[in-house]
Amino acid sequence: MMNASSPSPLGEFWQTFRRNKGALGGLAFMLLVLVCALCAPWLAPHDPSQQFRDALLSPPAWLDGGQWRFPLGTDELGRDLLSRLIHGARLSLLIGLASVLLALLPGVLLGLIAGFSPRHLGPPIMRAMDVMLALPALLLAVAIVAILGPGLANTVIAIAIVSLPAYVRLTRAAVLGELERDYVTAARLAGARLPRLMFVSVLPNCLAPLIIQASLSFSAAILDAAALGFLGLGVQPPTPEWGSMLASARDYIERAWWVVTLPGLTILLSVLAINLIGDGLRDALDPKLKNGL
Repeated sequence: MMNASSPSPLGEFWQTFRRNKGALGGLAFMLLVLVCALCAPWLAPHDPSQQFRDALLSPPAWLDGGQWRFPLGTDELGRDLLSRLIHGARLSLLIGLASVLLALLPGVLLGLIAGFSPRHLGPPIMRAMDVMLALPALLLAVAIVAILGPGLANTVIAIAIVSLPAYVRLTRAAVLGELERDYVTAARLAGARLPRLMFVSVLPNCLAPLIIQASLSFSAAILDAAALGFLGLGVQPPTPEWGSMLASARDYIERAWWVVTLPGLTILLSVLAINLIGDGLRDALDPKLKNGL
């Protein structure tokens, strides 16, 4: 009988996670970004595309010449930077989440197939992943978007494709390790069919490293989306997106530092926060790190 004082698995996970102060700080920041993204129409002081022609390149409110109706200043077209950053969080988080899901699902499936069929289907799958890994991720994403055309959907597809090999290799490695366990042998002797072995017996025991990889891929997706937007191949203006905001502001870096610094700082803090959350998840999900070994 379980001791009444022993915490549940979820409670134990949270106790371990909250010991990592960096992970807690990253979680708090990303919750703030998520709230801003969900409540953008109500939190943003202005419409992100509205142009105030009397306030072109207005500095932040705390600098000389700044106006409190534009707390973070305006860009070269007189659009409020704070409003564009808040609305841009929607697209950045959407791209990150969609690309992770689009890479995770087929990546796990291909990794399971490669792990359960190491002699027949595994080698061609892994050689294809090796070819993809031989190309720089950003260069491959640029090539895919150049073929498909710029835009939100094609950006998500490109980022998902370049993220796919990591999930396939990680799932395959985890599956090969689990296939040697006694519970798999017992399931086979009990007559479990292949789909049940894959998705019911083995896959749940491979989730911990996949969750950590997904959190790290989320931050990488935000960076890749910003890079594609900066190159003019991602989300197209005037839609507010952090990378495209950087691209349109690069010509004004010397005379209006805030139009470049603030979107760049937002990307930096978001990626850092997600990486810190990933470290906390690793500590909480890895039994060796959890027990201090």
